[in-house]
Amino acid sequence: MLTPDDLNRLEGRLPVCVVGAAVVDVIADAYSLPHRGSDIELHQQGVNVGGCALNVAIALHRLGIPSINALPLGNGIWASIVRQKLMEYGIHSVLETSKGDNGWCLALVEPDGERTFLSVSGVENLWDAELLGTLPQPAQRWIYLSGYQLTSKSGDVLIDWLEKQAHNYQLLVDFGPRLADIGESQFARIMALKPLITVNRQEAELLWQERLSQHQAFDARQLMAQWQQHFGAALVVRLDSDGAGYIDADSQGWIPALATQVVDTIGAGDSHAGGVLAGLASGWSLAESVALGNAVASYVVSQRGGDCAPDRATLQSYWQQRLTQQ
Repeated sequence: MLTPDDLNRLEGRLPVCVVGAAVVDVIADAYSLPHRGSDIELHQQGVNVGGCALNVAIALHRLGIPSINALPLGNGIWASIVRQKLMEYGIHSVLETSKGDNGWCLALVEPDGERTFLSVSGVENLWDAELLGTLPQPAQRWIYLSGYQLTSKSGDVLIDWLEKQAHNYQLLVDFGPRLADIGESQFARIMALKPLITVNRQEAELLWQERLSQHQAFDARQLMAQWQQHFGAALVVRLDSDGAGYIDADSQGWIPALATQVVDTIGAGDSHAGGVLAGLASGWSLAESVALGNAVASYVVSQRGGDCAPDRATLQSYWQQRLTQQ
């Protein structure tokens, strides 16, 4: 069983490349979601810099795991905000482009902490072979990729790039809310790469129904078993307070959640992926890595905003406190 003291074993033994977006998030409280023709009052929480890949990069950075951050930075007002924030985070992106501005989104947070995004794309979804060709390609690295980029106009360009890599690598894909938008051809090409897929409850149910063609009631453990049998690939299933399941070629199991008071779920899945990657980059087993992801996500949902992943000392203190209170 992983303990807070195991955080001292984290080290960047394997390279990590984070491919995706850095965008501006305008976050506001909404008592209910708007319907067509309505006019609702919002309470603005703040303007943050986010994006799935950036949230993953932040989690890795704060846990002391180096990463190659492929977060395209463009020209414009939103790009300027992103650049300034990256400097504050101490995070460097290896990609610059003059093709346009960075994207932004409005995040509506309901009273129960659930969030809904309204997004405007920017250079983070304008990938091409020349831009990707500038990325370092160390052997045995982990590559993180988000469904937001896979479903962009240049999604096939990213898959082409993955298929043509000169050195061995391992891929972690978080399809996120765009899972339903992944076409059959794209999905088949991605799964041929034998990635580790991480999904939340809603996405897991969609995999169960659409990708495995199951009509009986959703069963997370059956999903994992059938997924491994059908695709021969690893899977992590995140079920909020019910913990997270995992399966790969060597093992499977269930890791309990680290209980906490949920304030805001923005960035929880991304931070979980960052925690998992931190463990895997340290040579940990998938079980240990998922346990770390659970702890990181627990901390993040207890805070406001998506950029609040903890550093090691903060996580160690929080983790120990939560265990004491359980």
